[in-house]
Amino acid sequence: MKKLKISIYSRKSIEKLLKKDFPKNAVVISFYDPPGKFRDAEYRPVDYTAKTNCVFQIALYDIDLAVLPKYHLTYETYLPEADDLAEFIFNAKREGKDIICQCEYGESRSSGCAAAIHEYFYKDGIKIFADYRYYPNQMVYHKVYDALEKYGVENNVIRESGE
Repeated sequence: MKKLKISIYSRKSIEKLLKKDFPKNAVVISFYDPPGKFRDAEYRPVDYTAKTNCVFQIALYDIDLAVLPKYHLTYETYLPEADDLAEFIFNAKREGKDIICQCEYGESRSSGCAAAIHEYFYKDGIKIFADYRYYPNQMVYHKVYDALEKYGVENNVIRESGE
């Protein structure tokens, strides 16, 4: 089976790509800031409708474990879409699609998600943690990785690594 091509983009870089050669064989995981005091009223998620309808959009704060209570969240309530996201990722892989992970700055939420996908399927997620351009969000990484693991077990998926 073809190895997944997983790319990480910021809002700015993906908006540029949307104006020209957006990849034909790609699905998108798009993280955006939830509405609230940190965003103005005009802020919207990236609009992919002109190029693809295969988008999984998630409103998610880019925060870490220590500040969850300030947002009235717990580890369990952070990223409740994780199981659905895992299914989306598995479907993309099954269909031979490339995966674009995008967030506001292309550094934290998207890289945490991309690292989890790399780690689950290829055991090389560390390369994203080691890349100085990224600061993978640890909670996104763990929530996505655990959801992929759960989906794989529940659906008897055998990984390319033989597990």
